[in-house]
Amino acid sequence: MTLKANLIRWHRWAGLAAAAFWLVQALTGVLIVFHWEIRDAFIPGAHRQTDLAAIERTVGQLTPEGSGARLGSIWTGAGAPDRYDVSITGDTPEASRSVRIDGAGQILVDGDYTGPAAWTTPLVLIHHNLLAGDTGSWIVGISGVLLVTNILSGLYIAWPKRGQWGRALRVQRKGQAAVRHYSWHRALGLIVGVPALASITAGVLLTFAGGVERIVQPAPIAAPADAPAGAASVGLAAAAGTALAAYPGSTLAAVYAPDGERPVWQIRVTQPDEARRAYGATRVFVSAVDGRILARFDALDAAPSRAFVDGLFPFHTGEMGGLAGRIAVAAIGAWLVTMIIVGVLLWAARRKVRAR
Repeated sequence: MTLKANLIRWHRWAGLAAAAFWLVQALTGVLIVFHWEIRDAFIPGAHRQTDLAAIERTVGQLTPEGSGARLGSIWTGAGAPDRYDVSITGDTPEASRSVRIDGAGQILVDGDYTGPAAWTTPLVLIHHNLLAGDTGSWIVGISGVLLVTNILSGLYIAWPKRGQWGRALRVQRKGQAAVRHYSWHRALGLIVGVPALASITAGVLLTFAGGVERIVQPAPIAAPADAPAGAASVGLAAAAGTALAAYPGSTLAAVYAPDGERPVWQIRVTQPDEARRAYGATRVFVSAVDGRILARFDALDAAPSRAFVDGLFPFHTGEMGGLAGRIAVAAIGAWLVTMIIVGVLLWAARRKVRAR
């Protein structure tokens, strides 16, 4: 058999075998593109600008001395502006909690969110790892590789010869069902296949992020080994304020509390021109002993290897292109759903013809 004939068989049977799984991934992907905004839309509360001192006071109330509770991290909610998720770590799992606060430190949600948009959380986890942890991530990654090869084979099969693009992109609205389904499947595949291939490949690389980093070997991001030791006296507000002042116009993305013998605050900020919309990749390490900046990593001045690794997420989610990019990613998900359905209909129609 010729290469093209073998690819046609592979494209057909691999697609049929994984169709249901890909359909779940595509649908969940479409539904979670704007999951941050959807969730915040159902959490009441007026907008309050970020007040670092007020947030520090709230954290102090959540981690009273002698309780064993301590700050783990703070992350922007990424939906409505100036809202944050505070992770509190306790001596026991029962003592740990997550709290959503506004910019003034007022608690909006204490514990797991159970509002009307709670459905977004399991959808995100299904899309990432099928609610099955590392095992699920491997399954998602392997199915992603299969999808990438299926799209590549489809593009090879459908790619028209020079001068035949008009015919290849023309859809048939009349005639046999198999002919109509094929024309739609081919035309849609040629129009959206390449950008879809790029977005899905980025998603696969994200799934195998550890392996990608071992191959690309970006410069590590960590606090310096010679960070001053001693009692921590610099609080959250001062450390985060120092990091934000180092990059004027930036917004707070995340805070990692000091830990270990050499206490250091790790602050992530989002600069206006970063590819990531909310979870900025610029890091600042501030000493909790004397408040000095010990190290900083500017995402806008990153080496190519680091820029590649940090750029996978905003490319896959469309954040790199702003609102238009996120809409485009949702459209790619809808395209994949359509291609799966039309592909199954095409197979069924051809099978029906052969059975006559």
